[in-house]
Amino acid sequence: MTAPEHKPEIGCLKVSSKSSPASVAGAIAGMVKDGVGVEIQAVGAGAVNQAVKAIAISRGFLSPVGIEIACVPSFADIVIEGEYRTAIRFAVEPRYTRGVSMPVVDGEAEAHPSGLAH
Repeated sequence: MTAPEHKPEIGCLKVSSKSSPASVAGAIAGMVKDGVGVEIQAVGAGAVNQAVKAIAISRGFLSPVGIEIACVPSFADIVIEGEYRTAIRFAVEPRYTRGVSMPVVDGEAEAHPSGLAH
């Protein structure tokens, strides 16, 4: 029997049309700085709008400290109050760093020596 692999946590932020983009951006930036993977989930045009604004704002928080982020959108089928809905999910992860050491997982640095994400 092998030991379970240690995988970084993934934080899922659910964003609504009434969410504050600045507050969500602060949560994204904090999680990225801590080395936690971030998934943002939004249902509906207003929620997606707030999520995209939050991602852009979080880039502004992270860029001055040398962390650039990448965002990968995808669809997710979810159930809300017994109804099937389609959500948009955004996976936000560090793309590369400039002079900032990233958290070490299992003895390996998160970023490649070239500075590009794997």
